[in-house]
Amino acid sequence: MTVTLVTLLKRREGMSKADFVAYYETHHRRIGERVLAGWATRYVRRFLFPSDGEDQLCDADVVMEIDFPDAATRDACFAAMVDPAIAAEIAEDEARLFDRSRIRTFTVEERVSDLLTV
Repeated sequence: MTVTLVTLLKRREGMSKADFVAYYETHHRRIGERVLAGWATRYVRRFLFPSDGEDQLCDADVVMEIDFPDAATRDACFAAMVDPAIAAEIAEDEARLFDRSRIRTFTVEERVSDLLTV
């Protein structure tokens, strides 16, 4: 059974939204792809832009989703990421990009409505 993790990430103070998206997609994403390869089945970044166009203070700038085929694979992946070299690379790059004190990760339990039968 697929296990989905959702992480809410806030850009570091003083970083523009455009710079945040550009750095994430040209650099940090590649670290994620390399570290998650062979473990995860999906790695998605959903950048948040206010529908009213007002860039006000918000808890997150991106919602990151990672799917794993099962809990055992997720756990093995995170155990592998404890390797000091990998952990240091991730932490150093996160410090360039995120307000690390505001990172929040959740396991998703999905419920889907069939709107065709309502």
